[in-house]
Amino acid sequence: MKKWLRRIRGAIGIGLTWAVGGALVGMGIELIHNIWPNPLGSLVDIWPAALAYPAFLGGLVFSAVLGIAGRRRRFDELSLPRFASWGAVGGLVVSLLPAAMAATGFVTLNVPPWQLTAALVGPLTLGSAIAAAGSLALARMAEDRELPNAGHDVGDVGLTPKEGRELLGGESPPLES
Repeated sequence: MKKWLRRIRGAIGIGLTWAVGGALVGMGIELIHNIWPNPLGSLVDIWPAALAYPAFLGGLVFSAVLGIAGRRRRFDELSLPRFASWGAVGGLVVSLLPAAMAATGFVTLNVPPWQLTAALVGPLTLGSAIAAAGSLALARMAEDRELPNAGHDVGDVGLTPKEGRELLGGESPPLES
């Protein structure tokens, strides 16, 4: 049970991290729109929320894809392109959600579902791939911080003579310095 709770907490953490990233991008769009107004007007006036919600869902789907496809692998064993492609899968799934909700009757769309899906698939797939690559970069940076500094004298790290004997299963000559 603890394993599932940890996975759920991790998925929510990834979703929230992606949502914050989406909101920050949305704030940047709002700032640019306020500096250089679009002569055609704004299609979406709430960019932070418009990007944060799908980013959160994309993070949840990505964490599920990562749990399935990246099982039993550490972050240093995963390549950036593979991680980005798993993020793209998450974005693709999220872009299909409105059409699936319309097909089941949960929502009524003002446009045909295929048009909405076509409009969402590119930005959400690309954005999720970028967010996944950024997540891997952040995870690797956090992992690197936990490692000892390169300035430490690595040659001094080793087994004591007693540990060497225990490891070899008996008596051994003392290690030379």
